[in-house]
Amino acid sequence: MKNGNRASPVVDHQTLDQTDRKILGELAAEGRISFAELGRRVSLSPPAVAERVQRLERGGVITGYRAEIDPRALGYPLTAIVRIKPAARQLPRIPELAAEIPEISECHRITGEDCFFLKVHLRSIDDLSGLLDRFLVYGETTTSLIAASPIPRRDPPIDGRE
Repeated sequence: MKNGNRASPVVDHQTLDQTDRKILGELAAEGRISFAELGRRVSLSPPAVAERVQRLERGGVITGYRAEIDPRALGYPLTAIVRIKPAARQLPRIPELAAEIPEISECHRITGEDCFFLKVHLRSIDDLSGLLDRFLVYGETTTSLIAASPIPRRDPPIDGRE
């Protein structure tokens, strides 16, 4: 369900009713909730909830389900943000190379002086040097180590505020 080149959802924010928004809020907080419990929380029968969830999935509003895993538990105590400014005619090579490196958890095309923003999980500073060497062939990098994350990853507000 997850696609790096996501198209716009078929169901948009204007067609989501309050029940859809409640369902999304509950799923965002507890992705493994049963349809029976979800139905109780939003005052619908399990089949009605299942139909709505499937419609939200088909419509591209719900793009996937996943476990949130602490990279430190897997031996990656460091996280870095790497911004890349590709050299002339090297722009397409950056996302191709990023896709080959499993320690890169995110790659975003951005505006401004740099063109790409990568989030990288690392076992050591030495690993960072090796990773940067792979990108320096294609352009300039600017790197920051994440010291703390006072606001963890979160979804945008679901309550319908404009």
